[in-house]
Amino acid sequence: MIYNEINLWKKLGNDKVDVIIATPPCQGMSVANHKKKVDEINRNSLIVQSVEMIKQIQPRFFIFENVSAFWKTGCVYNDKVISIGEMITNQLSNNYAIEHKVLNFKNYGSNSSRTRTLVIGVDKNESSYISTFELFPSFQKEKTLKEVIGDLKELKWAEYDPDDFYHSFRTYPIHMKEWIKDLKENESAFDNLLDSKKPHKIINGKIVINKSKNGDKYKRQSFEKVGPCIHTRSDQLASQNTIHPNQNRVFSIRELMKLMTIPFEFKWLNLSLEELNKLTQEQKQKLSKKEELNIRQSIGEAVPTEIFRQIAFNIKRYLLQKKMTNKELEHLIKVNKLDNLNNLIEFINNNKKDICFSSLVRIIESANSFKEQHAAFFTPAILLNHIYSVLPEINKKEINVLEPSAGAGSFLNLIFKKYEQIEKINLYVVDINSNNIEILKLLFNKDNVPNNVEIHFINSDYLTTDFNIKFDLIIGNPPFGKLSSTELKKYTQHNSYSQTLTNVVGLFLEKSINNSDNVSFIVPKNFLSIKEFSQTHLKLKDLISSIIDFNEMGFKDVLIETINLTTCITKQNKVLIKSIVKNIEIYQDRNYIFDDKLPYWVIYRNHFFDDVSSKLIFDVFSVFRDHQITNKYLENSSGVNKIRVLKSRNINDTGTEIVNLKDYDSYIDKSIAKNLAVFDYLDNDNVYLTPNMTYKPRLLKKQKGYITNGSIAILKNKSDYKITQKQLEYISSKEFRDFYTIARNYQTRSLNIDNLSVFWFGINKEI
Repeated sequence: MIYNEINLWKKLGNDKVDVIIATPPCQGMSVANHKKKVDEINRNSLIVQSVEMIKQIQPRFFIFENVSAFWKTGCVYNDKVISIGEMITNQLSNNYAIEHKVLNFKNYGSNSSRTRTLVIGVDKNESSYISTFELFPSFQKEKTLKEVIGDLKELKWAEYDPDDFYHSFRTYPIHMKEWIKDLKENESAFDNLLDSKKPHKIINGKIVINKSKNGDKYKRQSFEKVGPCIHTRSDQLASQNTIHPNQNRVFSIRELMKLMTIPFEFKWLNLSLEELNKLTQEQKQKLSKKEELNIRQSIGEAVPTEIFRQIAFNIKRYLLQKKMTNKELEHLIKVNKLDNLNNLIEFINNNKKDICFSSLVRIIESANSFKEQHAAFFTPAILLNHIYSVLPEINKKEINVLEPSAGAGSFLNLIFKKYEQIEKINLYVVDINSNNIEILKLLFNKDNVPNNVEIHFINSDYLTTDFNIKFDLIIGNPPFGKLSSTELKKYTQHNSYSQTLTNVVGLFLEKSINNSDNVSFIVPKNFLSIKEFSQTHLKLKDLISSIIDFNEMGFKDVLIETINLTTCITKQNKVLIKSIVKNIEIYQDRNYIFDDKLPYWVIYRNHFFDDVSSKLIFDVFSVFRDHQITNKYLENSSGVNKIRVLKSRNINDTGTEIVNLKDYDSYIDKSIAKNLAVFDYLDNDNVYLTPNMTYKPRLLKKQKGYITNGSIAILKNKSDYKITQKQLEYISSKEFRDFYTIARNYQTRSLNIDNLSVFWFGINKEI
């Protein structure tokens, strides 16, 4: 039936299903202790079926709503018990950005306490434009029961409000009235002093008190508290939290509707409210007897309407906005001359409601004539989604947050959403570019900023600015790039930094960890493994709480691998390591992956890595790599006074021979080569060669008569160990290559063999 409906709409021009909402039943079942009944497995199999349906239909968005333990509850998939969260992630994360939250809906627009899990998935074609966290309902101040139902008519026994059929007094055995009539708010009938006033039965002429497993049965609610969670048996005094605060009855259907934010106009029956109100008392009672329990059960099973209304509003608003490709952006900027600040400001004023925020930010960043100078690049929505999930919870009424290189404000909505429950956020937004600050003021004016946020816009260089504030969080995408000696001197006058630093991102990191309890930055992935950051590693290793590996997916307009580092002042033994590309999510002991015996951080270290390490002798070689030979020196033909220049592809896959390649082989004039450092290796046949940028390491013993360019690293044996042919062959083995990919942290672009990474080319003790 569902697929027939989809096909019908497809014929009418609908290209794709926008949203699938699933609230399948979920029986509690521990993954660790999964002795279970067959019917429990079958009930949870509906969750598996829901996931399979999402895979087949491929909607733009999907939503799961379920019990608070939903994500960790067990289900059976492929005859194996795994957590529902793991199953959803395994099956859907390749095509969707997924976020799950456990929320008490009382703080998100519902009028009753209801702690549930919400899971939202965004198709990855859309997740470049919108983050999942942007779709969740917004934090709101909870309402008391009095605020919600206090204005409704007081009811007498069996009475129907003449103006509202659904507001009626549901009767019960009259003897029960004695049990509840004297209860004060928050008291249960089991709190009565006299046994005769406690819920009981008469057996053989004696009072036998009913069992009370929970303290919420026969309990009168409080007007000054939030409404209780609504269950399916709201018709019974004996059920959970059902008794009105000052009337001797259970909540009416209308009261339940208000608690669950179901619209007043919602029709439960075929008759209109006006028609229902005109019925006689007898007709009303007859109709209630037939329909009331079904209505009450439906309300108890429902999701508060306001929760889904907000999510639907957020999705609809996004779908109605324009999303732009890079080509469209370039054309737009050119046609509208948006590299001019005044034109850009006018464009933003006229279009900020019609273009999705992500596209608007990309327009601003792309139009920014300072882009290259300050190494600022647009932060995609999908990256923000992953960063959002690892940010620390901060339990304070007032917090100070800093974005030190704000650009066009990619991180600001993330900050608003993550800390929306905080009473006051003092947000300091800093950028070195005055144009950016003017645009940020336009984008984030008082109409677009939550009431709990006070923004301070500051046009300055973060590295030379003293704030005299201890921040709770510093977050952003700081600039990457080498600093000149003049710039370094300027910055080191203001703060003390590690002497090895020359990249501006290192300065941002070191200053921030001194100024804030928590820091979350996007940084180049080579931060993990190059010598420049080794001293910074020492300052950070006890603070790191998570590392998210984005690989190359982060920034489409630049060829760079990035990670997100998040630090926390509260030391934790475990560090979350997450690879988006490889779909890895593991918690690692910090001393294990930040081991001082290793040359740098190895974040994916595992048992296999350790097993191979145990049979290797490391730190055998030193390395040299040419940085002088460029294409302008090279020729493609040999001749008198020409020296061959070996390049990476000239070494075969196993490192056993040199291969000649047409239109690839290169030569250099000897008169030029003599002036290069690599010339010293022309006739050196006691060194070893390996391609520089590869996951397929191999070692070739160099022969006399040629030199290499920078695509080949020259390894010199600095030990007393003899390098045999079998040792060379081991370097090209599958075992060593698998080991090497882990040792290099699954890097793809930052694979240069330097003085640290050459450490891994070891001697196998078993050969």
